[in-house]
Amino acid sequence: MSRLMHVTSGPYAPPVAAKELTAVSADGATLHVEVHGTVDNAAAPTVVLAHGWTCSTAFWAAQIRSLAADHRVVAYDQRGHGRSPAAQAPYSTQMLADDLEAVLGATLAPGEKAVLVGHSMGGMTMMAASQRAKFREHAAAVLLCSTGSSHLVAESTVLPLRPGRLRTRITTAVLGARAPLGPVTPLGKKVLRYATMGPGSSPDKVEACARIVHACPTKVRHHWSHVLAELELDEGVAELRVPTAVIAGTADRLTPVVHARRLAATLPECVGLTELTGLGHMTPVEAPDVVTERIRELAEYVTKDEANGETSDVTSDVTSDVTNDETNDELKGAASA
Repeated sequence: MSRLMHVTSGPYAPPVAAKELTAVSADGATLHVEVHGTVDNAAAPTVVLAHGWTCSTAFWAAQIRSLAADHRVVAYDQRGHGRSPAAQAPYSTQMLADDLEAVLGATLAPGEKAVLVGHSMGGMTMMAASQRAKFREHAAAVLLCSTGSSHLVAESTVLPLRPGRLRTRITTAVLGARAPLGPVTPLGKKVLRYATMGPGSSPDKVEACARIVHACPTKVRHHWSHVLAELELDEGVAELRVPTAVIAGTADRLTPVVHARRLAATLPECVGLTELTGLGHMTPVEAPDVVTERIRELAEYVTKDEANGETSDVTSDVTSDVTNDETNDELKGAASA
């Protein structure tokens, strides 16, 4: 398990869970699960949050704090991250799918619907699980944040080199490095901001992300990097047959916006692509209000499913290309920091 180093105050400090439990995956791996918000209100829509590579449930602090007022929010640590122990390597996308199924089975009643939200590797979890029985039983809608389905390393722009074999080889080596990240330092935060966030990211957002990422154990980071380098989930995208929205930052170097555009073009039921101008890979932290609002919009599918017993007809324009007033204040604040 990672060292818990997240910030302890401010908007990015994770709230205390109303309930904690352990889910057991298909291979016996255990997963730390938190339930927040209206735990006993059966009418409250449920949201399930899956974080990305090197992160933890703390990454969703802003979304949990906002949504918990009127939603039941489930967040879990991917295996080896946060408070979930590292299982036996090698890892695989099938393990991601197994783990999500275990969490859904442990937290949702039979047939209960939820909005499933994935950031980065969490989005890949949704793609990997799209054909699974538990996924299809429980998914009312999906939000994919800053993610991709294939060619991650080849299309990454973390290194300022021309596309090609040399850049791909060096990027693979850098992302999969066995060297520990060590404590959070001013230099470390500059590196993290360059690689994963927009240039205007405020210091508190960089601090929050740095503490989360640096807490990930080196071996876990290394083993999962191999899965990302060999990722091939295009078939899973085509099987995401529920309303699905996509969010991406135009300055994302880890999963450049080309991935989001490809997802939006491939998804059978894409209900909108939101491009956040000047933001990087850490969209739930960089633009928390936008991500939270998208989740709220998708939660309409849950409430109408329960009322009608079938998929609701929420407008296909639930999201849009973003350079509009909805994010102006947030983006201006980041740029001026």
